[in-house]
Amino acid sequence: MVSNTKKDYTQMHIKASEHPKAYSPYILILNIVMSVLGAIIGLELIVRTGVAPNTSIVGALFAIIISRLPIAFLKKYQSIHCQNMIQTSISGATFSAANCFLLPIGIPVIMGRMDLMYPMLVGVFLATIIDATILYKTFDSEMFPAEGAWPPGVASAESILAVVEKGKKAFLLIVGMVIGVGGKMIGIPTDLLGVSWFGDFAAMTALGVGSIVIGIIKTNGFIIDIFGRSFPIITNIFGEGADLMASNMFKYMPHGIMIGAGLVFLIQCGRMLFKKGDGDSAAGKFTSSMANMKKALGGGYVAYLVVAILLAIITGIWSEMGVVQLIIWIIFSAFAAIASELIVGISAMYSGWFPGFATALIFLIVGMLIGFPSLPLGILVAYTSATGPAFSDMAYDLKCGYILRGCGKDQELELEGRKQQYISEIVGFVVAFILVAIMAKQYFAQGLFAPVDATFAATIEAGAGGDVAKWLLIWAIPGAIIQFLGGSRQVGILFATGLLVGSTINGLTILIALLIRYILVKKDKENEQTLNIMGAGSLAGAALYSFFTATLSLGKKK
Repeated sequence: MVSNTKKDYTQMHIKASEHPKAYSPYILILNIVMSVLGAIIGLELIVRTGVAPNTSIVGALFAIIISRLPIAFLKKYQSIHCQNMIQTSISGATFSAANCFLLPIGIPVIMGRMDLMYPMLVGVFLATIIDATILYKTFDSEMFPAEGAWPPGVASAESILAVVEKGKKAFLLIVGMVIGVGGKMIGIPTDLLGVSWFGDFAAMTALGVGSIVIGIIKTNGFIIDIFGRSFPIITNIFGEGADLMASNMFKYMPHGIMIGAGLVFLIQCGRMLFKKGDGDSAAGKFTSSMANMKKALGGGYVAYLVVAILLAIITGIWSEMGVVQLIIWIIFSAFAAIASELIVGISAMYSGWFPGFATALIFLIVGMLIGFPSLPLGILVAYTSATGPAFSDMAYDLKCGYILRGCGKDQELELEGRKQQYISEIVGFVVAFILVAIMAKQYFAQGLFAPVDATFAATIEAGAGGDVAKWLLIWAIPGAIIQFLGGSRQVGILFATGLLVGSTINGLTILIALLIRYILVKKDKENEQTLNIMGAGSLAGAALYSFFTATLSLGKKK
């Protein structure tokens, strides 16, 4: 055992009272600095590339590097729990600045209402806080178990632990990172390959199949994009020159299937919440009881209702609707916010992907079919798109912390660490909010918006008629059936996610990775642990490659 004077700051096995505090000056200052960096990176990437990569691994590696500098003060950062809070803050700032703040407030602006930028920013900031708070209260519950995959969280934790533990585990992680970087360089989505080696088998299969299906429909063939080129294996499957995506039947197929799967998922959530039981935590299996989960989701919906009312007032959209339509808008906006959050969260838990933009688009289309006017539709989709990203990102961070704290063996330590991560996440949100409030006008004045803002605005302008409603309803039926048959594996949600954001190369990579996993694990059960570590490394390597290549390319983007 080490003495107090020579304490091992990297140790996992500490008491709850020894866990570093997020408000300690040495942690708070670095968290703020890293959050500023993360927020700026998120803003630049979302307007210039359309995506905001996961910066949690970057934050963890930065903390590891400075902790190794030969300065006595910096040795405090050798604590894996300090490093965990730092990666929590930077990832929270990156995702919130880009996906939760700048993207939503750009929607009314691009629709010609610059005056609504700050009112919208206030609304989405509150929504983001609610989003993260619901996750904090429901993490490690029956709906969102800590033992779930939450892939980016696993990758961050394994990266931090590899530095501490060294040995075979570190070697396997490095091999995985080499696979991740190498694959990305030639066009293979090795982040998905990595997730397939430790994610839920059935859910990842559904994601892979959905990705291949939409890839075939979009390209009218089986075409593999790799090495910067397209390699057609089979062409003109549906006839020469066929473009199925030009018809509403296939254009809205992914959305309809997600609607059906999502509705069944929400029913499954309801059954879970209201089933008879002891109301406790499933015999101590989860740290968040069923009673707490009910309270968090119920309170969250009420909070979303209050924010929807606030948005209706401060944006002035209440004057564009009658009383009945306004009430429907408020109720539907709150429902869309929490439903989007849950659907996106489930997808993120199983696959590491969260179809936030696509899910927001679905609720926009439904709102159009209900008959809301243009500006209320813009506020609706902005509000909905702000919920989900923070939920998923914070879950990844809490999963990282869960592993670093010993996977829940010390419940008091787990709860204390989770609380400190929540505070660190809020620090990231506040920093991101301030930066967006200062910098948003400069971005918009230069015509720099998140690309999806134009998609939302164009969709509102185009409108949705009866033919769209027909195909959404028709495709919702198989989506509901798939989700129902898949049970708790959320096969329908993941299949729809593949349809919404997948491609042939993504699907093929997932299915090949799953086949490798099946063969190796069947041959020797111990190979599962090896694949888990290498998969985490592959995801980490792919994330680092995507981050640095995107960041280094910022100056070249126009």
